[in-house]
Amino acid sequence: MKNEWSRRGFLKNTSGAMLATMAAGAPLTQLFSSCNSRKIKSTADTVILLWMAGGMPHTETFDPKAYMPFSTGMESNSVLSTFKSLPTAIDGVHFSEGLQSIGKIMDRGTVIRSYKAADMGFILHSRHQYHWHTCYQPPQSVMAPHIGAWIAKELGPLNPVIPAFIDIGQRFTLGEGEELKAFHTAGFLGNEYGPFLIADPSSGLESVRPPAGMSAQRFERRNQLYEELIKKSPLGEYGSDYQKESLKRSMEQAYMLLRSPEAEAFDLSREPKEVYDVYNTGRFGLGCLMARRLTEKGARFISVTTEYEPFKGWDTHDNGHTRITDMKKQIDGPIAQLIKDLERTGRLDRTIVILASEFSRDMMVEGRPGKKVQEQVNQPDIIKDIKFYGMHRHFTDGCSMLMFGGGIKKGYVHGKTADERPCKTVEKPIIIDQVHQSIYHALGIADDTHYVIEKRPFYTTPDGLGKAEKDLFI
Repeated sequence: MKNEWSRRGFLKNTSGAMLATMAAGAPLTQLFSSCNSRKIKSTADTVILLWMAGGMPHTETFDPKAYMPFSTGMESNSVLSTFKSLPTAIDGVHFSEGLQSIGKIMDRGTVIRSYKAADMGFILHSRHQYHWHTCYQPPQSVMAPHIGAWIAKELGPLNPVIPAFIDIGQRFTLGEGEELKAFHTAGFLGNEYGPFLIADPSSGLESVRPPAGMSAQRFERRNQLYEELIKKSPLGEYGSDYQKESLKRSMEQAYMLLRSPEAEAFDLSREPKEVYDVYNTGRFGLGCLMARRLTEKGARFISVTTEYEPFKGWDTHDNGHTRITDMKKQIDGPIAQLIKDLERTGRLDRTIVILASEFSRDMMVEGRPGKKVQEQVNQPDIIKDIKFYGMHRHFTDGCSMLMFGGGIKKGYVHGKTADERPCKTVEKPIIIDQVHQSIYHALGIADDTHYVIEKRPFYTTPDGLGKAEKDLFI
């Protein structure tokens, strides 16, 4: 395996990029000459990203194919879907069994069946997740900002007390934790636009409280000392005054939240039991509930993840059918309830909700047709054990996404994949540049928005070439 495709190589490159950015003290003073030549009328104010971390198989979820039940001795190549397909609220459109609740609310949104993930050689989850969240393929000479950071920078908070960018559900103490940190950042935009991280929504209120046993006076004094430390820190040896000021502002924002009544938005115990129970399918479900509560308080960008942990969740290298059954139980009810709650309160009209994953899965193809890469899963030609029944290999040529609200079409299907293996995109392909610019377009952020860093323009999409997919909008 080439070093640049390895976990260690990726970590080394992204860490080096961060140090390079910190070292560029003089160029960083030029960074904030923002260029945004056109004004766009927005159709949305808020974004909620529902992140299916680990590779959600399209043929087992929102783009089902011919169903083949398990039987000992069946041919692997004959299996396209291991679940039955059931009708949705869109005439003629079916979703995979286990997603009935989401299917019933699809008359409020759009299903995209033609997303194509990038061809980056050997497939590594953290590299593809980096690409999805920043729109840039790693490594980069500077730290690319997360899409949530771009939005926080360009639009600012809806409520000055609530952090503009909130990330719910991902821990960094698991496998590939350091690689995941590489894109959970505002990059060169500065710390104040980075994510407010909540690893576990069930204890979310603890994120905005002083440590147990610490008095408010002691906490305030500690905050003052921290500000003094920033001014005197060695960061000045590598970073600019802007970076230090940005870090200081990020701490001030967190401190302001701590002292505000809006902090109650993080306290899920305040929800009525009957509502809490609908969302309580696990940490992801409770994350959806917290996202709804934060939207009501004025959050700008919220990401809720099923959490990436190697060989867990959607990262199905074996036992695909049984594990996807469990994942559907975690997401189906909470996502449907989130959309209904936003609609009931009138917020769906100005809130874009996106459900996405870094790539899809297939039983036989690793990568994409014509550009297969090294296989990472042993899939026998004949299935004799149910652990081999499911989509276990990484597939990048046909993936599903959902979008709701914020000017997105209702009851619309965009694109198509083939009905036979390989179930690749055959109509209206869409790539990450278009996804990002479609979100920016809805928010009123022009497609030529960029900043100058190291005397070069850095756009929201590479070279500023990404264009919104207008077919997605009303």
